Amino acid sequence: MATFTFFGGKGGVGKTTVSSAYALECVEAGLETLVVSTDPAHSTADVFDQEFSDEPQPVEGYDGLSAMEIDPEQEVQDHLMDLRRQLDSQLSAAMVNEVDIQLEMAHQTPGAYEAALFDRFVEVMRNADPYDRVVFDTSPTGSTLRLLALPELLERWIDRLMDKRRRSIDLFEKAAIGNQEPRRVMEGDPILARLQGRKERFEFAGEVLREDASFYLVLNPDELSIRETARSLETLSEAELPVRGLVVNRLTPEPEPHEEGRGATYLRDRVETERDRLAYIEREFDAPVVATIETRVAEVRGSILEDVAGELEISVGDDRPRPS
Repeated sequence: MATFTFFGGKGGVGKTTVSSAYALECVEAGLETLVVSTDPAHSTADVFDQEFSDEPQPVEGYDGLSAMEIDPEQEVQDHLMDLRRQLDSQLSAAMVNEVDIQLEMAHQTPGAYEAALFDRFVEVMRNADPYDRVVFDTSPTGSTLRLLALPELLERWIDRLMDKRRRSIDLFEKAAIGNQEPRRVMEGDPILARLQGRKERFEFAGEVLREDASFYLVLNPDELSIRETARSLETLSEAELPVRGLVVNRLTPEPEPHEEGRGATYLRDRVETERDRLAYIEREFDAPVVATIETRVAEVRGSILEDVAGELEISVGDDRPRPS
């Protein structure tokens, strides 16, 4: 079975660069690898200079590497249409319009994005057999963390809904009077069947995330990014999804000793500040720093991406979830 590696972090810290570089490391180690972008910015196409769709396709120039880009907005719309189709077949015509209104409202509320994206995550994980490693370049931290925390929460929610549905059916059966026999509608009830299907999906996702997934956070050496990472570590820990490591990206290169002038002075001051912040990260955070990557002047692609891959200190062969 494939193992899954997630790279998260606040927007703009370089998750796509790091996840793509890690994917190259996996391919170099002989692992058939899929990179899945769920970031609305979809920088994966820029990194590999190739357009991708929401289905896996080979990355040109790298044998054993495939990529796909999931459009979150399209997933929300597809999710809405799927619900409409299923409910339309189960409801009276008089209720269809009201249901459409309620669905439109529901898909504009917080959580609709996560719910739709969650279903797509599960679909990718269920169909990961052709790959040894699946690397998720996730959307900015807040959305991703809510998404990863969903399985256990939704399992409990579905259990409550199923219990209410069973009690409702039971009351209906007891009230039935046709031929003085209860009407048996529990078996084959379409709503119960759908709820059971959802529950199984959540159970599958929860098991995969706990047993076959590793999590890394990418951050920059600035105070905002450090604070966001601290919150993310706490949230993932509460969800019992420990972070395997931190990647500190976009460190400032130190000028040569002979360089003088305002620019060199600025760079030395910045490097010193970043060293202090890096020391703080290593001292205060539970997760280890597994890579420090200097910023590049040119766009990270091609040979530059391969250089970045060489700076990652993540052992691909050992990058498997720790036993619980």
